[in-house]
Amino acid sequence: MPWLMLLILPLHVLIAQASECPPWSPEQAATELRQLRDTLSRWDDHYHRQGKALVADELYDQSRQRLQHLQGCFAQPGETNPLANAKGPIPHPVPHTGVDKLPDAEAVGRWLQGKHGVWLQPKVDGVAATLVYRRGRLVKLLSRGDGIQGHDWSRHIGVLSNIPQTLPEPLNMLLQGELYLRLDQHVQAQAGSVGARGAVAGLMARTHMSAEQGATVGLFVWDWPHGPNTQGERLARLAALGFADSQRLSVAIDRLEEAERWRQHWYRTPLPFATDGVILRQDSRPPAQRWQAKAPYWIAAWKYPYSQALAEVRAVQFRVGRTGRVTPVLKLRAVTLDDRQITQVSLGSLARWQALDIRPGDQVAISLAGLTIPRFEQVVHRARERPAVAAPAAEQYGPHTCWQASEGCEEQFIARLAWLSGKHGLAMPGTGPATWRRLVQGGQVRRMSDWLTLDASQLAALPGFGETRAKHLLHSFKAGRSRPFEQWLHGLGVPAPRTPPLLGDWTQLTTRTIDEWRAVPGIGTKRAHQLAGFFAAPQVQALAQQLQNLGIAGFE
Repeated sequence: MPWLMLLILPLHVLIAQASECPPWSPEQAATELRQLRDTLSRWDDHYHRQGKALVADELYDQSRQRLQHLQGCFAQPGETNPLANAKGPIPHPVPHTGVDKLPDAEAVGRWLQGKHGVWLQPKVDGVAATLVYRRGRLVKLLSRGDGIQGHDWSRHIGVLSNIPQTLPEPLNMLLQGELYLRLDQHVQAQAGSVGARGAVAGLMARTHMSAEQGATVGLFVWDWPHGPNTQGERLARLAALGFADSQRLSVAIDRLEEAERWRQHWYRTPLPFATDGVILRQDSRPPAQRWQAKAPYWIAAWKYPYSQALAEVRAVQFRVGRTGRVTPVLKLRAVTLDDRQITQVSLGSLARWQALDIRPGDQVAISLAGLTIPRFEQVVHRARERPAVAAPAAEQYGPHTCWQASEGCEEQFIARLAWLSGKHGLAMPGTGPATWRRLVQGGQVRRMSDWLTLDASQLAALPGFGETRAKHLLHSFKAGRSRPFEQWLHGLGVPAPRTPPLLGDWTQLTTRTIDEWRAVPGIGTKRAHQLAGFFAAPQVQALAQQLQNLGIAGFE
């Protein structure tokens, strides 16, 4: 897994939020860094000792990158080896090398310059292992550990039915490869990593594995340290010995364009395992006795885009909708996902925010729903210093509050105006929330009906408005004024379905009892109570009187 192969990454790999240093005092920096180190150490320990991944691998990588960045910001000493907990008692016959991660196509192009005989393979999302064959029989299976010493997994050999137990030739052979969770037609771009790496790590960490569990584990051989001199020869011999996937899923490339094409192909093509990028590998390399447990020059990784980004919370805002629903919104330091810059994400409900207790300075995981909509996934780190956040009380807002721009009501009032003028109501072009906000903050609209009395000079005098815009807006207001009564009802938010339409004028509707509302087709008991409450609300009645005075059809 990448945790096992993670080395010190250059700062240009960091995500966008890490480009600035936080304004912490030395004391706060020491506290925050200590907590982040402790969190990473706990994750490492659970993974290496228990085979449990407590967080998605890409969030782990970003958290470790963040630690490196913060250490640079505050001149803190570097961390200890993240693989220290992985070290086992058994030395590897040949060390496992690490791999440098290239951040983008430009870096890949630089890496390819001057190299010949480069091969590309999927970067299988599993756990690295050493396999030892004696006289053609698999006799030893070691975890990667710290690259120099690993743990003995040989107890599971008998149930790993998808790994060749014997070779067609009685060879003494050492292989390095990736144990992976076997998946059916897995498309990485659509399904993501589905926890495949952690699942395999958990199985291998068991004292006992059943035959059924063992059958879910596959092997992708990515190196034969003492094999033939060229990659092409190694792949051909591996295929003949029963490791066909290594040859089937390896291609020789010469140019960056080929690397880009194959990377996209494997990202979007069904494969039998999860992947997190591609591996570039030179045809030839030094002899195995010179290998070390660090990233060599002849291998590099080009990972896929993150499906989750680690983002720092700058602030927590509370938006109040037309019906009084309070929606917490996390304002974030900008991060990039799938070429989209994300600066905020909704938590959906006040109760969810209260349960999560997210504060400025916390680190959260963000993904994209449907490739476009930012979605909150989880809290990854909590800041030690937790500033207070003033949240509205759940009972402060409701369906009958904020029909005017009074103190604490601006958000809900603007939401009501936007609904009134939007497609659900009067369909007035050019009157979105931003327009209404300017009119409200400019003091021109304080009540729901005030826009009906504005003139061109009042509009043109507002910041951001000129004669042309004022003219277009007045034209839109005029169109809204003349809309049918039914559209006015829905624009004001009457809690009734559009079909069948409500019959009668305002006076007739306001005099209906709950029983009379229940007798209307499509209106049940709950809706009947909502309708009766809507028409009886004092602020709604006051607004209806204003509309009547202004001559709006249906309110006379």
